[in-house]
Amino acid sequence: MKITLLGTGCPVAHPRRGGAATLVETAGARVLVDCGSMVTQRLIEAGCRGAQIDALIVSHLHSDHLVDFYQLVVSSWHQGRAAPWQVHCPETVAPLIEATMAAWQGERELRVAFEQRPTASGLEVACEALAPGRRISIGDLEIEPVLVDHGPVVPAYGFVLRSAGKVAVLSGDTGVCEALIEAGRGADLLVHEVYLHREMVLVPGLRDAATVSATASYHTLSGEVGEVARRMGAAALALTHFVPPDFDRAALLAEVAGSYHGPVFVGEDLMSFDLASGDVTLGAFRARVLCR
Repeated sequence: MKITLLGTGCPVAHPRRGGAATLVETAGARVLVDCGSMVTQRLIEAGCRGAQIDALIVSHLHSDHLVDFYQLVVSSWHQGRAAPWQVHCPETVAPLIEATMAAWQGERELRVAFEQRPTASGLEVACEALAPGRRISIGDLEIEPVLVDHGPVVPAYGFVLRSAGKVAVLSGDTGVCEALIEAGRGADLLVHEVYLHREMVLVPGLRDAATVSATASYHTLSGEVGEVARRMGAAALALTHFVPPDFDRAALLAEVAGSYHGPVFVGEDLMSFDLASGDVTLGAFRARVLCR
């Protein structure tokens, strides 16, 4: 199993961090989890076209996890996609996806009629509701949705991924979640969001104390995420969905190391984790550090 961080940012636009998206690849499956801004470009950079994706899984109803959905559909069709999109998502997300497809129906009809491509099947979308405990099998990949704590956004899901004896956990957006810790025990890799409370300075007219308190309440604080990884027994921890997207890396690593003593990675867009070989790669950088 190979996990590639396609987008490690948050709703704040950032030149180096795209919106939430993660590519999961196994010998028999390619699955995209979330489709935030820049996902289509990041897929190409990662060597995987949208046309090759077997299924899309959406964690919850927030724009930074969904905003590039229609671009993903259309760009994948232009790459030759011939199979309808299978989208596994919360019941709250399906109406938005259906409304998005309806809003752009005229645009698609113009394309199909004029461009005379071999098939329009790649522009079709079928949604299936996620449910806690209802596992999804795609090729040799098993995906277990886990309800996480991102209220008032309900439901929101994290995911436990299993293939060829390896286990990875994607937290989605959540506060500290006991159900996720339990479901992911002994994971080879935990990919977890992080909220850097100390970096959220008050800015008049933009962000006051009430805003910081509210946003912190449904995320996992930088002082908590290491303890989550320790309790889960994760062999390695990769941090993502940084709020805010710019921060003191050394301070973050020191804070996490206070409670978790395994390898910790400050995620970057296009950073990959190969759980079979133990390799972590980012551009020309490669290190074998994931072996238990």
